[in-house]
Formats: sequence, structure tokens, C-alpha cells
Amino acid sequence: MAQASALDKIELQLVKVLHTVITERSVSRAALKLGSTQPAVSAQLRRLRHLVGDPLLVRAGSGMVATPLAQELLEPAGELLRHAATLFGGAGARAFEPATARQSFRIAASDYLDPLFLPALVARLKESAPNVDLEIHALSGAYDYRRALARGEVELVIGNWLQPPGELHLARLFADEVVCLVAADHPAVRYPGAWDAERYLAAEHVAPTPLHPGARGVIDEFLDAQGLSRRIAVRSPYFGLAPLMVARSRLVLTTGRLFCARYAERLAVRVVACPVAFPPLSYYQLWHDRTHASPAARWLRELVRDVVRGLVAQAQPKPGAASAADASSLQPLQDSQEDSA
Repeated sequence: MAQASALDKIELQLVKVLHTVITERSVSRAALKLGSTQPAVSAQLRRLRHLVGDPLLVRAGSGMVATPLAQELLEPAGELLRHAATLFGGAGARAFEPATARQSFRIAASDYLDPLFLPALVARLKESAPNVDLEIHALSGAYDYRRALARGEVELVIGNWLQPPGELHLARLFADEVVCLVAADHPAVRYPGAWDAERYLAAEHVAPTPLHPGARGVIDEFLDAQGLSRRIAVRSPYFGLAPLMVARSRLVLTTGRLFCARYAERLAVRVVACPVAFPPLSYYQLWHDRTHASPAARWLRELVRDVVRGLVAQAQPKPGAASAADASSLQPLQDSQEDSA
């Protein structure tokens, strides 16, 4: 009887508050995402604490952390909300209106794609949705992006994979030719005829820290599959600094032409062909089933796609122009399809 009495006091909005507060680990951010006020969410949190007999959120330093029980309740609460959306046919879902929306988006992205991508995305977001906030998480070997997507800690992950994870939804953004970035006076520039696969593999390379635990990175994963290996002299999590390292050394950076072309315009570096025949780098955006039907998340995915398309179009060579930074090998996504992996 006591259990039935407790259930009688719970409405769906309270479950939504529970899920949002635990996910955001902040009453103020939860209120913003829910379109409510901080006092109202604080009052609902007090009700939840009384109902479950647990503080749910406790202070840790300057922030808040979820209790073990709160972590256990997160997935059941999310499941209940998804079932409720199915039960009522999505009737409660509102169309996303970017001009008036007040919420936060969280994405995890690498800077491998294009150094102009994230600045361009922020500019478009603030232009279209001025009251929407964006939180960017760095992809690194220590960041479990699959778990972050499953737990609702981010709505979107953007990066490149040889084989994207099969359990996630995906859309390919574009494919790019693999090239090498070297110093302007590197032997690969001065003696292009001698720049072969043997010299490439023996050269000193700078490589990024892999994007997830246990990974080798797409370049080395491909080389491994061919029974080849290269000498990585510098491994760095700061991919955007690699071109500066290249400009002052004999290091070789192997990545997509679009990324390299941006730096060839302003540093003493050159883009040269890679003597090893790598497949094109494919860049994707990945998301979890929990946000697949969300109008807001769908709008964000479409915004990302449009920003990438614009950058790829800008990088295409002008008629009659030809240079080492030629971006003619870029293969943009031809339509706005979203593939379910």
C-alpha cells in the first residue's frame, strides 16, 4: 500500500525533472533545459528527494555530483520517458523554434576535420538560435563518447572513423583525401621523385592521440592491416598545434587535405601526396537512439551538416587554380539522409 501511495504522488513531469537534474548535475541548467525557473525546479527536486529518500545531488567542490542511487535511476527514468513518448504518439513533442529556444546543446568533436569548423558552427548557432548555449567536449583517449551519448551527456559526436560504432545512428558528413603536411624545405618537397612509401614510413611522424581507449587512430589502423608501420616521434592531443610543429621540424603529419590546406595558406608548410594509398578519411556525426526523434537534436544535426557543406564548398579550387592545397578531392555528402547504423 505504501508503494501505491508513493506512485500516486508521481507525475510524468516529475520524472522528466528527475532525469534532467541528474543529467545536468545542476538545478539552474536543468531549469534552462526544461524551460522552467530555478525555484520551481528546486521545489520539484525537494519532492523527489522526499519520495526516493535520497539527496540525489550533493555538492562536490564548486559543482554538484549525482549520488549512486541517482545514477541507478537515470536509465529507468529515461526509459520511462521514451515509453511515454511512444504511448502518446509524440503528441507532447513541440517543434523546435531556434529563434526563441532557450536550452543547451552538448557535442563532442575532434579538431581533425577543419580548424574553421567549430568557429563556423558557433557563429551559425548564435545567428540562428541566439539564446541557445553550446558546450563542446574534446574527443580524447580518456573520453568515452559511447557512454556519454547513451547517458545523454552529449547529443552529438563528430569525428572520423574507419568503422563507426554499429549501435549508434550516423550520418556521413564528407570524405577527404589523405595527404601529408611537411615543412616547406622538407626533402619530400625538394626531392618529390624520391618521396616513396619506404621513405614515408621511415620518416619521423607527428600523430594525434587516439579518440577512444585502445584505438590506434585511423592512419595506423590502416597501416597495421597492411602489415606496415611508421615511426611516430611525437604523439600529441593538441592536433591544431601539429602544423606548427611540422613547420619547424622534419616531422610529417598525415591527415585530410582540407585540414592541411588551411595551414598551407599561412605557414611555411606544404601539402604533398602520400606515397601510401590510404582510403579517404570519412567524417561522421553520431548520435544515440535517445535523441533520434528529438526535433531540437535533429535541428542541430542539420545545422552541422550545413556548416560542413559550406566549408567544403569554400575549399573547392577556383576555376583554373591549382596548388598543393588543392581541395578537389573533397567528397561532400550528397543529400541530408540520416543512416541508422
